[in-house]
Amino acid sequence: MPAITAMAGFQRHLTGGNGNQEMTDAANTEADTAGVDAPLQAMQGHIRQVVGASLVSCRIVQGQIVLGVAVGSIQQTLVALRDDQHAAFNQMSDLTAVDYPERPDRFEMVYQLLSMKNNMRLRVCAAVGEGQAVPSMTSVYSAANWAEREVWDMFGIFFAGHPDLRRLLTDYGFEGHPLRKDFPLTGHVEVRYDDTQRRVVNEPVSLVQEFRDFDFLSPWEGMQAQIPGDEKAGKDG
Repeated sequence: MPAITAMAGFQRHLTGGNGNQEMTDAANTEADTAGVDAPLQAMQGHIRQVVGASLVSCRIVQGQIVLGVAVGSIQQTLVALRDDQHAAFNQMSDLTAVDYPERPDRFEMVYQLLSMKNNMRLRVCAAVGEGQAVPSMTSVYSAANWAEREVWDMFGIFFAGHPDLRRLLTDYGFEGHPLRKDFPLTGHVEVRYDDTQRRVVNEPVSLVQEFRDFDFLSPWEGMQAQIPGDEKAGKDG
């Protein structure tokens, strides 16, 4: 960087501060971008070799490598990424899921890994069908224990081999899984304190909401209604 900056300053001096300045700045920007992306691209190529045939996809999204693997290959993929001396993704910072009701394989498991050695993050994704079991990663990363319990509680995804797969955030008698897109906003059961019985009771909710349709559009998009004060916009002060 100091050498590039000095050369750019020298060229600006020769051209009087104009002329080739824009070309020089553009070249510097390309050099900086290439310098930032080079380690990421090198790691991407290395990961392709480490994971091998288990890899479904491997791309760079917003400065992060994102892998796609099959459900049956999750464990061997994470073990390979953890144990490889160059990759060294030996920490799991997060584990979660996403619900896509319109997809044939409804859920997507997401594993967020961290390599302290390379100061780099990696995301591993796997499509999961409804009712399909996912191998537990508690033997690979201990941080997966409570995270898998949360995913089971919120999405209903079963983790085979988990040592203690119980609900984590909801009550033991809770019905359903709240982060599924078809879970009603009102829920199935309401909790209240009964003065007569002097205890907390669970009762079925009488207002049950039907399946929600998510179009992912802002409610203001395409709105034709006139807001008070808009009639003044076209008038001169």
